[in-house]
Amino acid sequence: MKTLILGCGNPDRADDSAGLLVVRKLRELGVDASKHSGDMLSLMDEWSGFDEVIIIDAMVSGAPSGAIAVFDARAAEVPRERFRCSSHEFGLAEVVELARSLARLPPKLTIYGIEAGNCDAGGTVSAEVVEAVERVAGEIWRNLPY
Repeated sequence: MKTLILGCGNPDRADDSAGLLVVRKLRELGVDASKHSGDMLSLMDEWSGFDEVIIIDAMVSGAPSGAIAVFDARAAEVPRERFRCSSHEFGLAEVVELARSLARLPPKLTIYGIEAGNCDAGGTVSAEVVEAVERVAGEIWRNLPY
């Protein structure tokens, strides 16, 4: 089973870097994981040919900073209102739903959302998000097939 792990975010926008920080932690654990900071539409090309895709991104839902939500994107629509931290015109939810309509979703697609409190340019990652990054990386690492 081919698995792709992608962390999305902007390293210059405080808590919006949560997905990238999870990737860094997974790499420290010896896991092959990739960063995605570019055009979100290119995700469909990146996950092509993979059996399982895990995406980690910051979200803004009104929950406390550092809260974690997990979505099975094959089973249900990804809530667009939660993934609005992105500065891209097309956010993660829009790309997933476009891929669904084009029959370009991978067979298994799991999204981890980490609640961002501050996505200001040049800001510092909050302690709550740093703690959530550790928890998400640990959960992904424990659940990987070896």
